[in-house]
Amino acid sequence: MSEPKGTLLVVEDDPGLQKQLRWSFDAYEVLIANDREQALAHLRRREPAVVTLDLGLPPDADGTSEGFATLEQILGLAPDTKVIVVTGQHDRVNAVKAIGMGAYDFYHKPFEPDLLGLVVERAMRLHDLQLENRRLRTKQASTPLQGIITSDAEMTKLCRTIEKVAPSSASVLLLGESGTGKELLARAVHQLSSRAAKRFVAINCAAIPDNLLESELFGYEKGAFTGAAKQTKGKIEYADGGTLFLDEVGDLPLPLQAKLLRFLQERVLERVGGRQEIEVDVRIVSATHQDLANLIKTDRFREDLYYRLSEIAVHIPPIRDRQGDAALLAHAFLEKFGREMSRSLRGFTAEAIAAIEAHPWPGNVRELENCIKRAAIMAESNQITLADLGLKVTEPEIGPLNLRQVREEAERKAVVRALGRAGGNVMQAAELLGVSRPTLYDLINRYGIR
Repeated sequence: MSEPKGTLLVVEDDPGLQKQLRWSFDAYEVLIANDREQALAHLRRREPAVVTLDLGLPPDADGTSEGFATLEQILGLAPDTKVIVVTGQHDRVNAVKAIGMGAYDFYHKPFEPDLLGLVVERAMRLHDLQLENRRLRTKQASTPLQGIITSDAEMTKLCRTIEKVAPSSASVLLLGESGTGKELLARAVHQLSSRAAKRFVAINCAAIPDNLLESELFGYEKGAFTGAAKQTKGKIEYADGGTLFLDEVGDLPLPLQAKLLRFLQERVLERVGGRQEIEVDVRIVSATHQDLANLIKTDRFREDLYYRLSEIAVHIPPIRDRQGDAALLAHAFLEKFGREMSRSLRGFTAEAIAAIEAHPWPGNVRELENCIKRAAIMAESNQITLADLGLKVTEPEIGPLNLRQVREEAERKAVVRALGRAGGNVMQAAELLGVSRPTLYDLINRYGIR
């Protein structure tokens, strides 16, 4: 074949075998490496699909330590790469060890070109199939909720709520701090509804000056005000048949709240400067980071409008309250940015992931995403370090992961709380904890509680 089918890296220090292997695999783009350093350099730059690796590499050409070290690093840097190791004719022990470490296959010296060619071709085909399967899974996973990455029970329950609510015509109010993914969920409501084929129109109520917001929402007639040179539809009318997303709805000025309420009641609007009533069929999804209940108490938000907008109210938890999600999202963002930057980024150091778990993330998912993007740009190695993240975390803020430590810490806290609630009365504290007095005394002594 005149056109290479894939990239093959040959890690071999014997010049004669290098030439023979290059000749045998002229159908592929063949890269040659004499030692571990050259092999890893080729791996980072070219990401070959298949590697043939001689276990006897310098400086341990007569042994296998350097070969196994190279195998371990290759699999760590590029887990999808298929490594075929070279062993001696009767060296089944090292062959089995290599397979156990993650090598794809092995062959013995002296090699037979036809047989080795079949092994390499099969490895190439498997590598291509895995890439294609991953691409198809990604395509099939392109559901409206695909951007929500979570292992948290509360967040998973929220996603199920969105799936149930979306097909209805109910107005949805999304409540949560900035950066928690309110617009992502609003788009999911639209995509999972019968209005998915129509427009999803978003407007940020906090980003437009009060004197312009009315015309942006309701449109205007020609000559309605200086500069109104032609009749213009507003966002509400433009979203007819679809969904209108009112982001930061808590920032709506009171006069405009009254006009929006009338539209929600009558489902008709009048453009600025117009007299004609226009019927519009649109679903309203709104969002805010503000405490609307407090705004209602201080007469800055209409209570009747609140009830119109919140037929279904969804509270989105901040990332600090979503157990395990910070690390989960960090890995997802790293994979995303590594792909975009064509970099082989392979996870985080233990210190980096502990810092991610401990950080409070006041900016939520948006802050986390920006942090990982910066780290992906600045990282000098294939692993993200604590220095790359730029987070400052003190040791006490990082909780233990060991189950015994977690259990002991939980027990100690529970005993302290029970004694506090019981005013130091051991009998009452034991009743609160559901244990006997001797057991409580043992716990008190074990944890040195006074």
